[in-house]
Amino acid sequence: MQYVTETGVMPGNDEMKAREKTRKEMKRIKRAEASVRGYQRLLLRVGILILVIWALFFQIVGLTHMPGEDMYPRIDAGDMVMFYRLDKNVSAQDVIVLEKATPDSGGKAEMFVSRVVAVAGDTVEVTDGGVIINGNHMVENNIYSTTTAYEGYIQYPLTLGEGQCFVLADSRDGGTDSRYFGPVDKSEIKGTVITVLRRMNI
Repeated sequence: MQYVTETGVMPGNDEMKAREKTRKEMKRIKRAEASVRGYQRLLLRVGILILVIWALFFQIVGLTHMPGEDMYPRIDAGDMVMFYRLDKNVSAQDVIVLEKATPDSGGKAEMFVSRVVAVAGDTVEVTDGGVIINGNHMVENNIYSTTTAYEGYIQYPLTLGEGQCFVLADSRDGGTDSRYFGPVDKSEIKGTVITVLRRMNI
């Protein structure tokens, strides 16, 4: 039913109710659309965050725990080690993370953290008197244990080939390193250590 006023035809109650219902329905639809857009934005941000984390921790940097006491006292067993994956061109005194099969591992690669002492082209000798690189005895003021040769594994003098390096544990007395498993190839290097997150004993 409609009513006539001085300004024109006035909608009846049924029509006004229908219009009000339509307005409410439009508002509900707009709220639902806004909610969907909000969820879409949230999912997009979460997706971007996951992508950034994946790129950062699986392509650029990595985290691993120190598997033993080979680098004690600088790195203790259980410390978290952060390493940079992209640069595999290591230099002497770099501390690196590597995966290498040992003579007793049955071909299975194991994770190690160790210090580079020689690179491609260098000639290495390890004797009970110390480490000799290119005929010169290394002076190592930051090593606190005696360097000894491991009998029955590596023949010296050893000249490193292209893409190879020779690593030693800082804990030289019994550390697992190139004296035991030989030179490390570039393909076996996971990255160069950036920092160490100390394990807190409570």
